[in-house]
Amino acid sequence: MILGVDPGTMIAGYGIISVKGGTMSMIQYGVVQLSKYTTYQLKLQKLYETILRLIDEYHPDEMAIEDPFFGKNVQAMLKLGRAQGVVMAAALSRNIPIVEYAPRRIKQSVTGNGNASKDQVSQMVGHLLKEDLDPKFFDATDALAIAVCHHFHENALPVAPGKKNKKGAWGAFVSENSDRIL
Repeated sequence: MILGVDPGTMIAGYGIISVKGGTMSMIQYGVVQLSKYTTYQLKLQKLYETILRLIDEYHPDEMAIEDPFFGKNVQAMLKLGRAQGVVMAAALSRNIPIVEYAPRRIKQSVTGNGNASKDQVSQMVGHLLKEDLDPKFFDATDALAIAVCHHFHENALPVAPGKKNKKGAWGAFVSENSDRIL
C-alpha cells in the first residue's frame, strides 16, 4: 500500500492506494481540517497524530509526499515546511520509506500535463482508480495523485548511471545512516 500526503497548514490531504497485480485501487482518502485549531503548534500536533493513526490503521509500505515548492511568501513556505516535516516524522517513526515528488511531476505522471488544473488531476485520478471522487476534496484527490504518481515511478525504468534519482531518498538515507538514528 502507498500513502500519499498533500501536507498543508489549513487543510492536509491523504490518500491510500493498494496495488495488486498491477491494478490500483483506492483504500481511503480524505482531508485533515486544521483551520479549526487555534495555534500553529496544535495544528502540527493534530496533523502528526492523524498521519500516525492512518499509518497504524492501514500499515502502508511506503509514503509519497509532495516536494516543497518555492513561493514568494517566506512565512507561508516555512509553515508548509513544518507541516511536511511532521508528516515525514510520523512516517519515519514507523520506519516507512518516504519519497518526494515535485508538483509538476505529479501532474505530468497522472494527466500527461505538468500544468494540469486540480479539477483535471481529480478527474484523471478518479478514472485511473475507477472511483467517483468528490471534487470538493481537491487536497485529498491531490494526495491520491501523489500515491498514483509513486506507483507509476516505482515501476519505471532505472535511471541511467551518473544521473541522480530522488526515489527513495529518505528511505535510502535512513538505511545508509543507521548509526545516525536515535
